[in-house]
Amino acid sequence: MKKILGFTFGGLQKKMIALVMIMLSVAVVVFIGISFYQNKMLVDVVETTRVEQEKAISQVSEQTMHQMMEGTLAEMTSMHAKNADNDFKEVINCVYMMQTMAQGLFENRASIAPAEVHLPDRSEDGEAAVMVLHEKGVDYTKSEDLGVVGHMSASMIAMLKNYDKISACYIGLADGTHLAADTSTVNKYDENGKLIPFPVRDRPWYKGAVETGGLYFTGIEPDAFSGEPGITCSAPVVVDGKIVGVVGADVILDNLNEIVRSANSDGGGYVSIVSKDGEVIASSITGTVSEDENSGQSTKQEVELVLKDNPELAQIYKTALQEATDMELITVNDRQFYMAGAPMPSVGWAVISAVDKEVTDLPEKQMLAEYARINEEASGRFRTGSARSARTVLLILAAIFAAGAGAALFAAGKIVKPIEQMTRDIIRSSMTGELFKMKDCYRTDDEIELLAESFDEISRKTRLYIEEIKEITREKERVSTELKMANLIQSSMLPHIFPAFPDRREFDLYAAMDPAKEVGGDFYDFFLIDDDHLCMVMADVSGKGIPAALFMMISKVILQSCAMLGQSTAEILNKTNEALCSSNQVEMFVTVWLGIMEISTGKVSAANAGHEYPILKKGDRFEMFKDRHGFVIGGMDGIKYKEYQFQMEEGDKLFLYTDGVPEATDAGNNMFGIDRMIDALNQDPEASPQQILINVRRAVDGFVQDAEQFDDLTMLCMEYKKKE
Repeated sequence: MKKILGFTFGGLQKKMIALVMIMLSVAVVVFIGISFYQNKMLVDVVETTRVEQEKAISQVSEQTMHQMMEGTLAEMTSMHAKNADNDFKEVINCVYMMQTMAQGLFENRASIAPAEVHLPDRSEDGEAAVMVLHEKGVDYTKSEDLGVVGHMSASMIAMLKNYDKISACYIGLADGTHLAADTSTVNKYDENGKLIPFPVRDRPWYKGAVETGGLYFTGIEPDAFSGEPGITCSAPVVVDGKIVGVVGADVILDNLNEIVRSANSDGGGYVSIVSKDGEVIASSITGTVSEDENSGQSTKQEVELVLKDNPELAQIYKTALQEATDMELITVNDRQFYMAGAPMPSVGWAVISAVDKEVTDLPEKQMLAEYARINEEASGRFRTGSARSARTVLLILAAIFAAGAGAALFAAGKIVKPIEQMTRDIIRSSMTGELFKMKDCYRTDDEIELLAESFDEISRKTRLYIEEIKEITREKERVSTELKMANLIQSSMLPHIFPAFPDRREFDLYAAMDPAKEVGGDFYDFFLIDDDHLCMVMADVSGKGIPAALFMMISKVILQSCAMLGQSTAEILNKTNEALCSSNQVEMFVTVWLGIMEISTGKVSAANAGHEYPILKKGDRFEMFKDRHGFVIGGMDGIKYKEYQFQMEEGDKLFLYTDGVPEATDAGNNMFGIDRMIDALNQDPEASPQQILINVRRAVDGFVQDAEQFDDLTMLCMEYKKKE
C-alpha cells in the first residue's frame, strides 16, 4: 500500500474507491439510456439484495452466538459447580474427622477421664471458644457424655480456626446436651443474662443425620441464635449400634453468593443452585442465597424456574444432578433461554445456568436495524442523485467523477481508520502485555465496533484465565505439601528406629515400608507384650492414598490395643474385626498376619486374616509356610479366626510381606512373583534381617526397572537367635 497526499491507497480503500467509480460509471450510462426502466430495475435489485443480506446476517449472527454460547455456557457452569463443590468437600472432611474422633472417644471412654467443659463465657465473644449448651430442662452437669466429648475441644477450635469454610463446629448428644466451637458467646444469653435453651434434638441437622444414618446436608436454615441463614453438614456418631450424638459444621455462604452475583453482571444471565429435592439453594435472580420462604422467586421482569410445569427444564435439572449437560434451548414462561447444568457430587446438588435468548439476539437486531437505516438512507440519496444526475449528467460528468472519487477516498479513509488504530493497539498489547481497551474511535455502530468489543472481551478473559491458571498451580503445590506431611506422619506411626530392641539378644528384627503413592495402606508393627512375648504384625489395607492411610492408622491402633491385653492371636483378630465392622462406613478392609513369639522357647502362635503366606527359613533355605487363612478383617462381622503354632529354632528366620512385593510388575506387565522373591531370600539366607530386606528390594528394583508401581512394598524379617 502507498500513501499519497496523506491518503493510503491499497487494500480496502482501493477496492472501495474502485467500486464507487464503477457505480458512478454505470449510473451515468443508465441515466443516458433508459433511466426510468433502469431505475426501477436497480430498486428491485437493491431490495432483493437487502432482504438476502438481512437473512445472511441473521443466520450468521445466530450461528455465531449459538457457537459462542455452546462453547462457554457449559464450561462456565461446570466451573461454578466445581468451585462450589470444592468448598463443601472441606466441610465434609471436617465432619468425618469429628465423627471418627467422637466414636474413638466413646469406644475408649472407660480409660478416659472426663474433660472439663463450661457454659459460654461472654468475655470470649469474638474469639474461637468451646461452650456447652443444652435443651430446656436438661442439667448438663449430670451428663455422662459431655466429659467424654470434651476431649474434642482443642481439635474443634483448631478446625474452626484453620478451615475458613465453616463458621462453627459442634456435637449434639442424645441426652440433650451440646458442645460447640463458636466465635459468638454473647448471643447465647437473653437480655436478662440467662442462658437461652438450645433444642439440640429438634434441630434439622440433628434429626436429618439420625433419620438418614449417614452424612446429611440441610437446606437453608436460620441460625438458632443469630437468625442468619446457613447450611449445616452433619453425621451421626454410632457406638455399639446406637446413635449417641450427631457432629456438625455450619457452612459459610459467601462463595455461593459470589457465584450467583457474578452470573448476572449483564442482566441476561442467571445461575441457580438447586438441591436434589428441588429446593433453590441460591439464585442470581435475587443475587444471593435464599434467606426466607420467598427468596429465589422471580420478579415480574425475571424468569421463575418451575420444574413441575416444564418437562424440558425438569429433565435438564434431573440430568445435572448426575452429570454435566450440554447446552439446551428451553422455553420458560413463553421466553427462551440457553441452559446448562452441572452436578455438585459432594452434596448431591446441581448448578443450573441460563442466558436469556433475547439478550443473545440483541446484537443481531441492532445490526439489522442499523443496516436497514443505512440502506434506507442510501436509497433516498440514490433516488435524489439519480434525478439530479439525469438533468445535469452531460454538464457535470467530470465533477461527478471528481466528487465521487474524493468522497470515496475520504469515506474509505474514515472507515479504515478505526481498523488501522485497532491494529496498532493489538500489536502494542501483544508486545507490552497491556489489556486491549475499548476506545471512542471504535464506536462506529457497525461490525468494527463488534470486532473491537470482541477483542476487548478476549483480552479481559485471557487475563482472567492466566490468573485462574496461577491459582490452580498454587493449589496443586499446597496439596503436594500436605501429602508430603501426611507421608511423614504415616512414617512416624510405624516403628522406624533400628535396632528396635538393642538390649534383647534372643532375636534380631528389621522392617521397611515404601508406599506406591505419597501415603499408603500397608503397615507393619512389632512390640513386646511383656518380657517374654514379641508381637509381630503385617497388614495390607484395601485401596491406596489418604483413605487407606487413615484406615491403616485406625487398624494399627486397634490391633496393638487388643494385643496388649494378653489375648490369643485369634481373639485379637476377632476383637479387631468386631471393632472395625462396627463403624466401617467406607467399606474398606485389611488383610492381617499376626504372630506372637514366646521368646524363651521360640514358639510362635499366629493367625492369618486373608494375608500372604509367611516365608520361613528352616535350616539353610527359605520356604513358603502355607498357614490357615481366615477372612479379611473389616469385611464381615461375626467372623471367627483360628490360631496355629510353629517352632522357631536357633538361626531360623521369619519373613513377612504384603502383596506389593510378588505383584510388582515390569514394563511388560509381568509380575515379580513368589518364586523370584524366594530366590532373592535364598541369595544369602544367613544374612542379617536388614540385609535380607535389602536383597529382596534390590531384586524387585532390578526386575521392574523404570516401570511405575501401583502397590506398596512392605517387608519384615525376624531372626531367632540362641535362647538366653
